[in-house]
Amino acid sequence: MSETCVILDIGGVLEVTPQTGWIQRWEEQMKLPAGSVHERMHDVWHAGSIGSISEREVHEQVAARLGLDEPQVSAFMTDLWAEYLGMPNGDLISYVRELRGRCRLGILSNSFVGARARETSLYHFDDLVEQIVYSHEIGIAKPDPRAFEAACAGLDVLPEDCLFIDDVAVNVEAAEAVGMQGHRFEDNTRTIDRIAAHLAAGPRAPQGASPL
Repeated sequence: MSETCVILDIGGVLEVTPQTGWIQRWEEQMKLPAGSVHERMHDVWHAGSIGSISEREVHEQVAARLGLDEPQVSAFMTDLWAEYLGMPNGDLISYVRELRGRCRLGILSNSFVGARARETSLYHFDDLVEQIVYSHEIGIAKPDPRAFEAACAGLDVLPEDCLFIDDVAVNVEAAEAVGMQGHRFEDNTRTIDRIAAHLAAGPRAPQGASPL
């Protein structure tokens, strides 16, 4: 049977993640030109986002590429995770929690190796939704169509019945390209109104249609 579904991003949606300036501080401390950290670590960040590198290997690469000792690597990664995890978007989280039982609920997040344990500990997103699809666990990142297909398949729903919410326009467009409805997050009020309208409209897919 067709079911209405809402799938949300984490960073910039369920988490408020303002830039903290941590990289600039480290570059100043190491007397490196602006942009040097991302230039040296770009492929490591990518590998971490699709799970092709472990946390231990990330730490090793940070040490080797930036010339940091073990305590410095620990401090560097603490700063990285502080910005990554940000703060909970409490009003939206509370609203989504009230949707349990009214629709299928999921999360689709471009992530980094180690994110699940930290976000589970801090924010308990695993209790908020039925399924969390992390890019570092499936090896596929948005806007790859397969990421959206994996989220729908895991919830046993059709794309047409899903509203996908993300703060990045290209990801919303990619979701719409696979048949989902999309909403770009800008603020809680408009997002909550969009979710409410989606639920009021009900499932679009015909009854009895086979999911992905």
